[in-house]
Amino acid sequence: MRDDLALIVMDNHKVLGEEINNIINKMRGTDKSYIIPLVNDRFSNGEGKITIKGSVREKDIYIIADIGNYSLTYNMHGLVNHVSPDEHYQDIKRVISAMSGHARRVNVIMPLLYQSRQHKRKGRESLDCAIALRELETMGVNNIITIDAHDASICNSVPNTSFNNFYPTKLILDRVKKDIEDINDVIVISPDMGATERTRYYADSLKCDMGVFYKRRDLTKVINGKNPIIEHAYMGPDVKGKTVIIVDDMIASGVSMLEVSEKLKEKGAKKVFMIATFALFTEGVKCFKDAYENKLFDAVYSTNASYIPDSITSENWFILVDTSNLLANIINDLNHGQSLERYFN
Repeated sequence: MRDDLALIVMDNHKVLGEEINNIINKMRGTDKSYIIPLVNDRFSNGEGKITIKGSVREKDIYIIADIGNYSLTYNMHGLVNHVSPDEHYQDIKRVISAMSGHARRVNVIMPLLYQSRQHKRKGRESLDCAIALRELETMGVNNIITIDAHDASICNSVPNTSFNNFYPTKLILDRVKKDIEDINDVIVISPDMGATERTRYYADSLKCDMGVFYKRRDLTKVINGKNPIIEHAYMGPDVKGKTVIIVDDMIASGVSMLEVSEKLKEKGAKKVFMIATFALFTEGVKCFKDAYENKLFDAVYSTNASYIPDSITSENWFILVDTSNLLANIINDLNHGQSLERYFN
């Protein structure tokens, strides 16, 4: 077995990266740090610089980054700024540049794929996700690893680079099942037409029916980058007396999810669970707290693949699913040249 594994853990994913390091040590029966330290400097005008404080020569490098971590800050012209996804992505490129081509192989682990919602064009608009993937390809990245990409077909933008999209479905379902009284009394719901494929996957795994809400939007207006929703129309089996699971890849403001849960309760659903791989909560959680107190839903399940503050994970309606073991196994097997097929199934 080769022993050239090295992790470069960005400041934005330190907790997950250190846990992955611990798990790999347990799997290999070793007691060392696979993490190569780095220094991320910011100048007072906002420019950045990354210095790698260790050897990467002929190493199999795994860069672990969370472009969604909004907790990090820096000073620019005397003002406090939160690091944005654009800046997190730029730091990934800085790390690759700092390695100067000395690594044997470069793997980028970006669980929350950068600009994943900007994956296709509707008119004259930017195609940020594809451009970013092509940039990484040009810089010599050998593997791009992500979790639950908003649209898995984005891999077509880099046909000559290994793009691995893994799903935490089994991890989440194993946890959700503990709270389901009768597995035969479940319906899985898609909050919109775009999430139907993901919902069908969950429904097939649970061997249950599925339904979908159709979002009718006001195409004459754009608010926060989206056309506002006028109506949620439900299509599917009767939910009265059923345990309903709403599935999507991410919760942003959460307004859509809460509107769907309210309509399901109005239709007589017994319990409403929400599943999202990434719980962004871009507008905070007050609306979720209020909805929970009003018994509009029973729990939200999400992963630690992207940053979620303790103030949210401590809520009794929020249940965190750990992905560190999944990612550690993927890294270990990939480093040893083993098949990753079992993680796709």
